[in-house]
Amino acid sequence: MPYAMLRYPRLALCILVLVVAAPLAVLGTLEVDNAPETYLPEHADAVQFERALRERFPSEEVLIALFEGERLFDHDFLQVLHDTARELEGHSLVERVLAVTTTESIRATPDGFAVEPLVDGNAPETRPPEDWRTRATEDRNAAGLLVSTDGAAYALIVRPQDLRGSLDRRAVERLTREAIASSGLATELTAVAGPIALDVAQLRAMVRDNLVFIPGVLLLGLALLWLLFRRYLVLFAAIATTAASAHTALAMVALLNQPFNLIQTITAPLLAAISMAALMHLFNGMHQATRTGLRGLPRMGHVLAAVHRPILFTALTTAAGLASLALSPIQPIATLGISAAIGVLVIYFVVTWLLPAIVLRWDHGEWDTKRGQLRHLDRVTRPLTRYALRHPLAVVIGTVVILAIGLPQLRHITVETDLYRFFDQSHSLTQATERVEDTLGGVMPMEIVFDAPPGTDLRDPDHLRVVQRFQEWLAAQPEVDYTFSLVDVIEEMHQAFHDGNPDYRQLPDNRQIIAQYLLIYDGRDLYDMVDRDFERARLVTNLNIHGASELAAFTQRMRDEVGVQDTTGIRWTTAGTGRLFADQVQLLIEGQIRSLVVVIILVFLFMVLIWRSLPAAALCMIPNAAPILCIFITMGTFGIWLDTGTAMIASVAVGIAVDDTIHLFHAYRLRRARGAGTVFALARAVRGTGRALCATTLVLCLQFLLLTTSDFQPTQAFGLLTAGALAAALLFDLLLLPAVLCLFHGRTAARTRAW
Repeated sequence: MPYAMLRYPRLALCILVLVVAAPLAVLGTLEVDNAPETYLPEHADAVQFERALRERFPSEEVLIALFEGERLFDHDFLQVLHDTARELEGHSLVERVLAVTTTESIRATPDGFAVEPLVDGNAPETRPPEDWRTRATEDRNAAGLLVSTDGAAYALIVRPQDLRGSLDRRAVERLTREAIASSGLATELTAVAGPIALDVAQLRAMVRDNLVFIPGVLLLGLALLWLLFRRYLVLFAAIATTAASAHTALAMVALLNQPFNLIQTITAPLLAAISMAALMHLFNGMHQATRTGLRGLPRMGHVLAAVHRPILFTALTTAAGLASLALSPIQPIATLGISAAIGVLVIYFVVTWLLPAIVLRWDHGEWDTKRGQLRHLDRVTRPLTRYALRHPLAVVIGTVVILAIGLPQLRHITVETDLYRFFDQSHSLTQATERVEDTLGGVMPMEIVFDAPPGTDLRDPDHLRVVQRFQEWLAAQPEVDYTFSLVDVIEEMHQAFHDGNPDYRQLPDNRQIIAQYLLIYDGRDLYDMVDRDFERARLVTNLNIHGASELAAFTQRMRDEVGVQDTTGIRWTTAGTGRLFADQVQLLIEGQIRSLVVVIILVFLFMVLIWRSLPAAALCMIPNAAPILCIFITMGTFGIWLDTGTAMIASVAVGIAVDDTIHLFHAYRLRRARGAGTVFALARAVRGTGRALCATTLVLCLQFLLLTTSDFQPTQAFGLLTAGALAAALLFDLLLLPAVLCLFHGRTAARTRAW
């Protein structure tokens, strides 16, 4: 029991220092990475296939720099563009740079065909600017990817080497911007977009959020603690508890070999808020004990007797709520659940085992028995509970009616993850993405990978026609802005071999001719599309949709289309960023259902263990289930998505909201055990704990509302909805719980003198 530590304050202080400092040795190994593949389990088919695919083919996770202006095809501008592309290709992080001067074009020659640059960047003066513009816009493989149809804009696309995380992506973006600025091309640069730019924008949001949230949440909590208690040791306790829990949780992320990403950004603010709530109950207990005339060791013993069990129980239920997130197949959510649950247990250990000894030894001076600003919170607690005690049936019926009215909104909840729409319309990434998509085409890459049947290869005309038919179907879909495959390369060669006659832009029927074309091809682009054994090929598409549910629906349409085609034994699958996003939809739904069911079961079981009574546990679950319904009703009403951020709200809110119920019901049961009637016990319980409940909810709500300042909309929604759920939970604890207890236990004992 924590009472034993009261006699060893110096030991308690040493342990506290160790708990705060020891995790720092591990934090140095924590990596920062917010790449799409980190959101899926290591064993997921999409992740495994992605890794295998990149051993043969380059990534389509690119950075797109868009240039617009009148002088794009001027000789000097083309020369500088070409030099910049070659300079970037010389960097270790860059595998290839695609531009009008570096992309290949197949041209007819007297001897057959030749592979040459679409625009000659080494000698642009050999043709007039308008000739280069016409040549670029008429090239079927460049239009929509590298150059706009009117030639008023073109792109420089940077394709990186194997990237190790978000920091490498940031380095690629910085390298590209610096090269463009130093070359003098920046005056025509109008947008930087693409998957790499998206990841970098998220990284910047993550850094910015940490710089704002961690000190902001801590300062808010410290300010309120100071306002309520006016003691420096209280501030020390808050800082130490927050540091100990946050350091431990983040060290656990590193030990789990998981990266720090946007989901983990809420770890420190979340634990800071929970720390403040636990400390509020501890120091509120000090106030109450001081009012009874106790001092020194007897006072601290009285405080621990009053708050230790409730704080233990709330730590267990909060940890259970967070730990339920470990069932989510979205890896960052699962990691947050495990690490934050351990952080909550550290809060319990510090607040009940270490801080009482430290406060007992080093806290000097009298506590304000008037309880300062805390008494003003009675204006909230007393009227609500008084009404509930006088009109319990009306409260219960009113709650049921209000929730029933909102229930139809549940069907409007949308499961979606669209990282491009997770930023505000005014955000630079949103504007850049819209500019590129309006000018060139979609920025969401999705690859379709074809594997030839065993014993054959993709030089067979019948196999190539399968790819061709599927590509033609894709090109006709409204979601698809660009397609490119091995078929396009072969068709270009066949046309060029016949003096550029457009009638010959088609697949040859003869395998030997196709094999001969591929043998004499001497460019670079071919083996971006097919392996050297010609057993596996990929069809690259750019989509103008971003949402995971949209991508999943589009993928299903592709499956349906393949199902009605004769594929001659060819196997196919999807890959790339588009598939990674699409796979998150089902995982989100599964994870939300699992974690919500488990947290409700775990909290109920803890309630049974705490109260040793099934009816008592069931009664305590009523005011904690209602806020969860409120969350989902709000999401359905206002169109807030169920995404990687909001998927955590229910489990987090249940785990935290139940804390107030435990403190209030524990105080109620103590008074009932002493012989008090229902009304009197409830009134006294609210009088003893209500102020602390209001204060902790105020602290938690303010701290979660700080998250709404994020640039990342899921973080905003998480902060807003969690704050709303906690406020609703307090309302239900002060209004619904007393009403239910009155109806269940009977309104025994007079109400007079109850307050």
